[in-house]
Amino acid sequence: MRVTRAVVVMLIAIIVAIGDAHAAASGQSIHFDQANKVFRLDAAKVTYAFGVDDKGRLQSLYWGPRLDASDRLPPAVTPPKADGIDGDINRVRQEYSGWGGGLYYEPGVKITFPDGNRDLELHYQSYSIKGDTLYVALKDIERAIVVTLEYEMDAGTGIVRRSATISNQTATPVVIEQANAATWFLPRSRDYTLRFLSGRWAGENDINERPVQPGKTVLESRRGTTGMQNEPWFAVRRNDADETHGQVWFGALAWSGSWQIAIEQDQVEQVRISGGFNPFDFGYKLAPGASLSTPSFYAGVATDGLGEASRLMHRLELTKILPQAPAPRVRPVLYNSWEATGFKVDEPGQIALAEKAASIGVERFVMDDGWFGARNSDKAGLGDWVVNQQKFPHGLKPLIDRVHALGMDFGLWVEPEMVNPDSDLYRAHPDWVLYMNGRPRTEGRNQLVLNLARADVRAYVYNALDKLLSENDIAFLKWDYNRSWSEPGWPAVAPDEQKNVYVDFIRNYYGILQELRKKHPNVEIESCSSGGGRIDLGVMHLTDEVWTSDNTDAFDRLRIQDGFTQAWTPAVMMAWVTDSPTWVNSRTLSLEYRFLSSMQGSLGIGADLNKWQPQDFATARRLVAEYKAIRKTVQQGSLYRLVSPQNGSEQSATESVSPDRAHAVLFAFLHSSTENYPYPTVHLQGLDANAKYRIHAIAGTFDPRTPLVASGAYWMHAGIDLLMRGDFQAAAVVFDKE
Repeated sequence: MRVTRAVVVMLIAIIVAIGDAHAAASGQSIHFDQANKVFRLDAAKVTYAFGVDDKGRLQSLYWGPRLDASDRLPPAVTPPKADGIDGDINRVRQEYSGWGGGLYYEPGVKITFPDGNRDLELHYQSYSIKGDTLYVALKDIERAIVVTLEYEMDAGTGIVRRSATISNQTATPVVIEQANAATWFLPRSRDYTLRFLSGRWAGENDINERPVQPGKTVLESRRGTTGMQNEPWFAVRRNDADETHGQVWFGALAWSGSWQIAIEQDQVEQVRISGGFNPFDFGYKLAPGASLSTPSFYAGVATDGLGEASRLMHRLELTKILPQAPAPRVRPVLYNSWEATGFKVDEPGQIALAEKAASIGVERFVMDDGWFGARNSDKAGLGDWVVNQQKFPHGLKPLIDRVHALGMDFGLWVEPEMVNPDSDLYRAHPDWVLYMNGRPRTEGRNQLVLNLARADVRAYVYNALDKLLSENDIAFLKWDYNRSWSEPGWPAVAPDEQKNVYVDFIRNYYGILQELRKKHPNVEIESCSSGGGRIDLGVMHLTDEVWTSDNTDAFDRLRIQDGFTQAWTPAVMMAWVTDSPTWVNSRTLSLEYRFLSSMQGSLGIGADLNKWQPQDFATARRLVAEYKAIRKTVQQGSLYRLVSPQNGSEQSATESVSPDRAHAVLFAFLHSSTENYPYPTVHLQGLDANAKYRIHAIAGTFDPRTPLVASGAYWMHAGIDLLMRGDFQAAAVVFDKE
């Protein structure tokens, strides 16, 4: 009998699967090579491997494109001795390290014991596999501190989820001063560039790049929440990689509190990427028998550039992270009344806006700030979640009933974690906020932050929202969060427990969301924080969409949305059509341009409809109908960033392709034409090369010589010529498989 290489590989795979291997039905495989003490995870196009060395330390061995089933990774070994300055331990690629034994780099965990000892060395103890998750237990060489690492590899994308649970099995409390979820190692090289996102209010998602060089780059938030200054996401590319080609390692933290990601290159050109709780002002007191779990840190590998890295992350979010995963509902077209009314909301005014919104095809009507307590400005009322009887003498029911009669569901703005000093809640419970004894209480936007770590505050917030949802037919909450922390004290607990607030606050925030979703399963929630101040995989797991930016200038949003989609799926990217000129830049843009900019994500309308002319309603009605026909492709398809709006580009273009490649939508924008140059030919990506696609324009025009039906190969290689001249022009074209 002739034995082919394929048969040999199959036989090896069968042998490997016996006893020590776990092949999940999902397509993920986990294998432990007992002879070499090597763990290997495989899924999609990726292999991740680590092993136990001769001293019992867990070492990273490989993370990259998928290896053949017959490839056996060598065992982990202690590196050759180097010098007495750095010590051998700093050359070990430890999967998860304690701070001890002369370690100089970012540790996985740092602990102070009651006797003053701060040395911690973690060695391999055992492993187990439950479902699709690998658990590896490490223990200190002398004390009963056990760290259990979790590994789970997504079958569809090859993205690895890692986290750590630190258990105090000693007889005394300890203080955890640093706790990372994971450390990732890249192949040793000088050939790397770091990409990350930074920003500020009304200017989120700036794309930054810098060479990975000796030393450390720290991305972080110290604000108590995710923040806009950095987003908890990174991408490291080979220097020859770009949007469509080359190798990229990328990842994101699932945590909505203070966080840190550190990208560190040592003196032998080893690159480590670690992330978890921000160690600044951190000190979690862990009682005997208690444990602390870190956030999850997700990371993956792409071989076809930054575009593929984004698409892999989007696919993970759609199929594993979002509340309705793996089949999230499409986002409805919504109207929000904020820009039309501000705080001056009342029943007749909101009904009038609802009637206008329904006439253009809106599916969800959202009343924003001003409906509760003594809320006539941002100076009073926060925390008093009762309907303002002067504005709504019969409660919210008449408004909600009218909204339903118009064929829309009803949503409401809330900001549950905040309180105005001028409120009944604060007057009754001034100790419920974050503060430090004897120190000023710094206000932001005339408000303070409730200490959600307290059990009584958590109960108050949950009960207020539960009552609101139980007594009213509300389908949607726009959950806002309009300031960062200051004076993060918790005087009600012992001094050495006060820093637990950084973890317990966020855990309680997640707990409230989980309980509300369980009791009110049809209610959807948006995460908003003065714009994009709370966007991460942790909050994304419990909310249905996120507010991208308070900056709704349609031209500015091209850049903001380009940065957003580096990490986050367009399915959750709220994008409003608002009035022109905007407050941001006093720039005048056509209604069609504003719609096309917003139609690249989850479409909302926030303009003052009372000021619209009949032609505005006609344009909006047409484009809302067009959006409904393409939104599943836009929100849940594969995104290709064809032309970047970054660095002052005059053009930008995106393309969304449905998962079955039957539909595609092209959006293209021109800032200003110059010297009679035509708009560059746009070459599509991701189509079925052998299929025929028929095109039609939603807006704008294309060269009249363009065939209306052509192959996917034609559209990808010959491309399409759009006719755009002037300032702030836009076009959108749909491609449907014949």
